Amino acid sequence: MWNSKDVYYISDSTGILVSNLGQALTCQFPGITFVEESYPFVRTAAQARDVLKSILRRSGGRKPLVFISILDSDIRKIFNNPEVEYFDVFGALLDNLERCLETKALRVPGFSHPVEGVEMSKRVEAIHYCLDHDDGTKSHDYTKADIVILGVSRSGKTPVSVYLATQMGYNTANFPLTSEYLNQYRLPSALKAVGKKLVGLTTSPEFLSSVREKRYPGSSYAKISTCRAEIQQAEEIYRRNQVPIISSTGKSIEEIATQICQVLDVPKKKVVPVP
Repeated sequence: MWNSKDVYYISDSTGILVSNLGQALTCQFPGITFVEESYPFVRTAAQARDVLKSILRRSGGRKPLVFISILDSDIRKIFNNPEVEYFDVFGALLDNLERCLETKALRVPGFSHPVEGVEMSKRVEAIHYCLDHDDGTKSHDYTKADIVILGVSRSGKTPVSVYLATQMGYNTANFPLTSEYLNQYRLPSALKAVGKKLVGLTTSPEFLSSVREKRYPGSSYAKISTCRAEIQQAEEIYRRNQVPIISSTGKSIEEIATQICQVLDVPKKKVVPVP
């Protein structure tokens, strides 16, 4: 078994799709460390050859994994090289879909279904709301919130909030449980007023300590004893206020966001992809 493997995501557009797919697949192999890099907007044969040359030089004959989402078949073929493990995301799928639908695909990089003005406006509004209500900002104004995420510092509140706003269109706020609230086992009145919109994030002390240590190495803030105490206090606050708890340990942002929607039973909204 490989201990580590280089992974490259190559696209003629932003590369978000191919990297998400590749990561969803590689995460099924937790015993292997994957070193990842993306090459978006590869739209000419010359660019493709340069990228391949760089990949082969850096990987030193270790046959890196190369995930491709390029619509031009001639450019795709450049990466189908015996020195890499080649995974074509679009090719076979799009060919099969053309056969099923009995018509030709556009094969235009970056093309997506048009988004109605109302839906785009909702997504933009959700993004602005999320940014305006990040980390306890404007905590007096949660009347328009769909979801309010609670958690101790560095527990993952902001990235999950951003995902819920940008990918799912929810007005999402998040509030940090600082020592002021942890030591008194309480929530501010503004949060109690929106109790049905609240969800609490928790995690393992080990994971929280490792995240904090990267930001503030050697600090008491990052000590595992501090992390354990804060997590226990936060979970007690959740229990006292009947706030549903989601553990983020070992989960992707997408998984956490989906679980939040399930436990809060928020109405399904149309997902508006990021252009």
